[in-house]
Amino acid sequence: MVGASGSGKSTLLRILMTLGKPDSGYIEVDGDFLWHIQGNGKIVPADEKHLRKMRSKAGMVFQQFNIFPHMKVLQNVTVAQMHVLGLSKEEAEERALELLEMAGMADKIHSYPIQLSGGQQQRVAIARALAMRPKILLFDEVTSALDPELVGEVQRVFRDLAFKHSYTMLIVTHEMGFAQEVAYRVCFFDRGQILEQGPPEQIFTNPKEVRMREFLRAVIERK
Repeated sequence: MVGASGSGKSTLLRILMTLGKPDSGYIEVDGDFLWHIQGNGKIVPADEKHLRKMRSKAGMVFQQFNIFPHMKVLQNVTVAQMHVLGLSKEEAEERALELLEMAGMADKIHSYPIQLSGGQQQRVAIARALAMRPKILLFDEVTSALDPELVGEVQRVFRDLAFKHSYTMLIVTHEMGFAQEVAYRVCFFDRGQILEQGPPEQIFTNPKEVRMREFLRAVIERK
């Protein structure tokens, strides 16, 4: 999901997590309706029980990591597994260690977040989201708060998730080269609408919309 700041990309992710309300239409995720339209035209969410089920299908990682500062890395990844999924401590730790290994953080399991770089904290946040076994992962500009030299280590995890583990992901990003490399489908947002969408080879090399061409030109000139 690409586009200028304020175009609606992050808002859509928030709506998918029921942190915001759509103005019109309905949202369907994995065959279930998250929001739907009543006979009187009013948009309403599913009931709370259904919403909890839907939220369990999605994991979200934010720009600012949001991992628990008072917990060590391992506990950050195990606590929700035990309290929400009902796993034993041993089961949760086994799953956490597997995911932290995949994220390149196995040597930091006894560290607190304050002892980690921004890129390392973001990789812990990704492992924590994966620990809940979501069907879809939502990423909201997760590299935008990182120093440029740390972006690559987070993008490596994305590549592994996409190419080695075939996770379904919705990624909001300003990294056009990265989007072109890993995306199956690209949506260009402008003023709250998806103005153009298609495979990356079409969107980035032969966009149909003038606004999309202007956006790409501005990104290239900025670099």
